[in-house]
Amino acid sequence: MEKKPFVTLEQVREIAKTYPTPFHLYDEKGIRENARRVRRAFAWNPGFREYFAVKATPTPRLLQILKEEGFGADCSSYTELQMSEAVGLTGSDIMFSSNVTPAEDFALATKLGAIINFDDITHIDFYGNIAPFQETMSCRFNPGGDFKINNEIMDTPSEAKYGMTRAQMTEAFLKLKAKGVKHFGIHAFLASNTVANEYYPALARILFETAVELQRETGVHIAFINLSGGVGIPYRPEQEGSDILAIGEGVHKAFDDILVPAGMGDVAIYTEMGRFIMAPYGALVTQCIHHKHTYKEYVGCDACAANLMRPAMYGAYHHITVLGKEHAACDHKYDVTGGLCENNDKFAIDRMLPEVNDGDYLFIHDAGAHGFSMGYNYNGKLRSAEILLREDGSTELIRRAETPQDYFATFDFTHLFDDVK
Repeated sequence: MEKKPFVTLEQVREIAKTYPTPFHLYDEKGIRENARRVRRAFAWNPGFREYFAVKATPTPRLLQILKEEGFGADCSSYTELQMSEAVGLTGSDIMFSSNVTPAEDFALATKLGAIINFDDITHIDFYGNIAPFQETMSCRFNPGGDFKINNEIMDTPSEAKYGMTRAQMTEAFLKLKAKGVKHFGIHAFLASNTVANEYYPALARILFETAVELQRETGVHIAFINLSGGVGIPYRPEQEGSDILAIGEGVHKAFDDILVPAGMGDVAIYTEMGRFIMAPYGALVTQCIHHKHTYKEYVGCDACAANLMRPAMYGAYHHITVLGKEHAACDHKYDVTGGLCENNDKFAIDRMLPEVNDGDYLFIHDAGAHGFSMGYNYNGKLRSAEILLREDGSTELIRRAETPQDYFATFDFTHLFDDVK
C-alpha cells in the first residue's frame, strides 16, 4: 500500500513558523475515523469496549478524543491512571493491567473504581492487604508453549513474563470467588504487531474455550473476555494491513461457535489496542540540517532517536517521505541520522529516497504509537512538541516542547557547591 503523508509541505512550513521542528504531529480526522471502524467491527457484541493502551501514546488531548469516540483506557501505572482520571475516565472506563505492581498503583486503581486485571496469582493476596476486593475483577492468562496461526509460530507465550498458567487460572478464580468477587474477566496477549487477520479470531477461540472450562470448573459468572492488543499495522509500503472488519467478523464466528452454545452469549468482548488505533495517524516531522559524505551518504536531521527510538532500539522500519518530493524518483541512497553520540541513532539505513537538501522536511510515518511515549533525554536531548492537526485543518499544541529548565528541574543546585564554599 502507498504511504501518503496526511499533511503537505505547505502545511508543515506554516506549522514550523510557530512550532520549530522536530515535532510529533497527529491527524484528528484519521484517529476518529479509525476509532469508528473499530466500533463498527465489533458492533455485533452489545458489551464491546475498546480500552486504548495509554502506554502507546500517553497524551491527554488524544485520550480525550478517544473518550469522545466511546473508548476507555488501558492503564499499567500510577501516572497513566492519573492521566486517565484527568480526562474524565474513571470506574469501568479504566482497565488496570499491570505487572510487578506496586501497592500504591493498586490503591489508586481501586480508588478510581478501575477494573483490576491480575497478572499473577500471588498478586491476589498482595492486593487483599491494600484494598477491598471489587465485584468485578479479571485475571491474565498465559497458555504457554508456542502460539501458532496456520502452523506459523507468531510468538512464544512460555517465554513471556505475563499471565497465569491454566491451573493457576482455576485457583485464582476460586480464590477471588471466596473473597466475594461476583463477575470475572479473562485477559490474554499472545502476539505483538501482527497484521494477520487470523490473530484475534485464533486468540478468541483459545480464550472462549478456556472461559467455558473455567465457568464449568468454578461456577463463576464470566462477564467479559479481553483480547488485549497485538493487532498490527503495515509499517512497510509493500505490506498489507489488517482488515478490522474481517477481524471482528472472525471473532463473531468464534463467539457463536463456542460461547453461545455454552449459554454464555452475554459475555462482553473487550480490546486494548494502541498501535492499531493511533500509529498510522501520528508522524515525526523533522528537518534536514546537515549532510555528510564519507564512506556513506548521510542525511542529518534535527530529530534523533530520543524522539523516536524504535529504529535504533530494534531496527524497526519507519517509512520516510521527503515532503514536496512525493513523486520524485528515489534514486539516492542515504543513512538518515540524528545527532546522538550513538552509532545506532539512525531512522533509516541505506534508504532509497529522492535527493534530500538542507532545509527539506522529512515526514517519518507511523510514529503515532510507541513514538513520543518512548522518548528519553540521553545526551541532554529534549523531548519535542506534540501537535494536533484538527479536522478543520487548524493546529493545536497538545504538548509543548521541553526546555532546558525542564531538564534541570529535578536537580537541587543550591547544594551542589557547598563543599567549595
